[in-house]
Amino acid sequence: MTGPIPDVDLTNCDREPIHQLGAIQPFGFLIALSPDWIVQRASANVEDFFALEADAMIGTPASYYFSEAVIHLLRNRLTLLRGPDAVERLFRIEVEAAGGRHFDFAMHMAGDSIVLEGEESDDAPAGDTASTIRAMIARLDIADDLPGFLREGARQVRALTGFDRVMVYRFDGDGTGTVVAEAARGGIGSFLDLRYPASDIPQQARQLYLRNPFRIIADIAATTVPIVPASNEHGEPLDLSLSILRSVSPIHIEYLANMGVGASMSISIIVEGKLWGLFACHHYAPRRPGFERRSTAELFGQMFAFKLESRERKQLAAYEATARSASDRLLAAIAGDAQLLENPDFLAEMLRQTVPCDGIVIWLDGRVAASGQTPPPQAVPDIVRRLNAMTTRRIFATDHLSQVVPGANGYGDIAAGMLAIPLSRAPRDYVLLFRQEQIRTVSWAGDPHKPASYGPHGARLTPRKSFEAWREEVRGRSQPFTATEIRMAEMLRVSLIEVVLRLSDDAQEERRRASERQELLIAELNHRVRNILSLIRGLVRQSRDPAADTQTYMRMLEGRIEALARAHDQITQDNWSPAPLRRLIETEAAAYLGGRAARLRLSGDAVLLKPQAFSTLALVLHELMTNSAKYGALSDSGTVAVDWSLNDNGDLCINWREQGGPPVQPPTRQGFGTTIIQRSVPYDLGGTADIRYPLTGLEVDLCVPDRHVVATGDGGGQQAARLPDPRDTAAHDETAILSGVALLVEDSLIIAMDAEDILTALGAKRVVTAASVAQAMAEVDRETPVVAVLDVNLGNETSLPVAQELQRRGIPFVFATGYGEQLQLPDDLTGTRTLQKPYTAPNMRALLIEAMGARNAD
Repeated sequence: MTGPIPDVDLTNCDREPIHQLGAIQPFGFLIALSPDWIVQRASANVEDFFALEADAMIGTPASYYFSEAVIHLLRNRLTLLRGPDAVERLFRIEVEAAGGRHFDFAMHMAGDSIVLEGEESDDAPAGDTASTIRAMIARLDIADDLPGFLREGARQVRALTGFDRVMVYRFDGDGTGTVVAEAARGGIGSFLDLRYPASDIPQQARQLYLRNPFRIIADIAATTVPIVPASNEHGEPLDLSLSILRSVSPIHIEYLANMGVGASMSISIIVEGKLWGLFACHHYAPRRPGFERRSTAELFGQMFAFKLESRERKQLAAYEATARSASDRLLAAIAGDAQLLENPDFLAEMLRQTVPCDGIVIWLDGRVAASGQTPPPQAVPDIVRRLNAMTTRRIFATDHLSQVVPGANGYGDIAAGMLAIPLSRAPRDYVLLFRQEQIRTVSWAGDPHKPASYGPHGARLTPRKSFEAWREEVRGRSQPFTATEIRMAEMLRVSLIEVVLRLSDDAQEERRRASERQELLIAELNHRVRNILSLIRGLVRQSRDPAADTQTYMRMLEGRIEALARAHDQITQDNWSPAPLRRLIETEAAAYLGGRAARLRLSGDAVLLKPQAFSTLALVLHELMTNSAKYGALSDSGTVAVDWSLNDNGDLCINWREQGGPPVQPPTRQGFGTTIIQRSVPYDLGGTADIRYPLTGLEVDLCVPDRHVVATGDGGGQQAARLPDPRDTAAHDETAILSGVALLVEDSLIIAMDAEDILTALGAKRVVTAASVAQAMAEVDRETPVVAVLDVNLGNETSLPVAQELQRRGIPFVFATGYGEQLQLPDDLTGTRTLQKPYTAPNMRALLIEAMGARNAD
């Protein structure tokens, strides 16, 4: 008979080599190549893709399975890898050896091996990633506070990936983690504010989250696929730390199964090089978003981390500005009257503005002075002796004083936490700040103290099966001192030492170190996280101007991207056919110049531009408009005349003339905007561009070759009517027009969230969303809406049955569509008001007023 099995310590999980499990998940394949592109290892399932067993693939050239063009593309991407943890991605690559199927690839280096992972591409591409990221980041930017920012981040990830539950999981200083934000479908409960013990995410897993910020487990019940051979000639398994397909620890699989999860995904939130937290995504059935969509989610996670860092820096800057001001006043007062240093009431009043506390003790030359809630005077010598034994001129802080000082339990209710500021070398003097006990209830996801036992996986931890909220009352602890407060205390220490040491050598050295720390802090606070929209990397890089601040740079970049977007809208409005030059100029003027557009005079025949020329001229005209509005004729009381005509060769000649503005001088350096004006037409279109700087006003002559131009033969007027701009209209009126429930039928969650916000702002008490006809019909039967907004195209179906049912019931509604004038409605719905996407509050308000007014008139 064996003896009793001891309880298992939670650190047992840390022994598992989760990066060397020797297997992958089955939704893709893995091939490891030597530096000369010979197959070293392969996943056992390559036969499913290449009709060749893994053993037969070992030792053969990669060229047997990939075409010369594909290998060339892979080699090029390999050269882009920078750093030991870099991963490159390629999408929708056709592989002839795999039956001509298309694959998405991820490649990275593991030692000397090139690791190539592939999975079949989705039938439907992920769409315009740049626009998706822009929309997601824009919604983050409008969040009022940090909780709203975190909540919006969870909503965006859920909208993008479709997981049942998305949580923002934040790591605390002790290694535990708390769910600080959540977005989940109805009926599955909430994990918000639950805390998880540090052992739930072992240390080696946290290291992997830093190296590989994206992780997906598509199906916890799937059978893993071994890598052949399991070890190399040195007996070493393949390092899968950066693998997209890396299989899952049985311990973690059991953990997820105990939670009822069928698939999971995580996106690391890394701030200042440290693991701040995770987007933790759960689905209660198998789920695998496409590789492109997952890559978009990973990019959003990086952008989210940058925005989070920026917000935290702003909060830190505001706090530190206040603290620095209080420190300066304290230093000035003590410098004028050294006796104030022994006045605890004065110090307490000043120090609380820098580091909040409930009491202060001053220990100078063995004397005690106290103010507020502090330990009894006879306990202070014991505290000082303990500090002398363990600190050397450093700030010491604890939120659990009884762990540091024996006997502190006797006064733990009034002094549970302490921050010690040493003032001298020997004998040591101190300013001690105390915080009262803060009794709080912590909601754990299961009992963190319940011992685990040996399970089916041998001498390893079996994860707990209960995740019911388990509440624990925490006593004997104060509100912890934050890293920022400790840094401010260090700044105070330097200030106080300057007075105590009376300009001694030590004081001068402390001032030097304080100055260095403050300079570093200022540099950190002035640092702005840059936008990494990698899909338009060239435009982002070239728009950088060393002489411009960050805000100017962002406005300039946004304007250029929006100019391209407006051009794209006009081209697609005409089915990607040639579009009018006049409309391009008018749209750019209305969007950017506002009321000053009336000083822009246009003259020329009706001319159409083909799409390439239309987009190129959109950027050029945008630069001309913005430069004129900032520095040229439109910045003053001048005018701009734009004339165009076709020469004998059929080339389009455009003349830009500014008059009445400030005197013009050639720029001292050529920025990216000037480069666009001078080089875009010659480089992209094969035309010419001439820019001149007479004192009377800028002159630009552009010539677009006839192959990019379509002449219509219609005459052109002398003065262009200014296009209406919704920003200049009274449509900004946000007076509530709705009451009751509004129905929104929209199959895109991101778009639905925008529309939901608009309807709520227009007065809807509640917005019911549906993504299909069946859901919409059920919502109408459940509760009668006062108005409805119906997206016509719902993927595999249309919302026309819903519209006909609403019409039968006499409920006002409008259609929403991105098809523009191409939308064709059945006869019984002809005349229904149609809202063009993207949704805007003014347009939706106007159409809903019309729809409800028409229904009331009926």
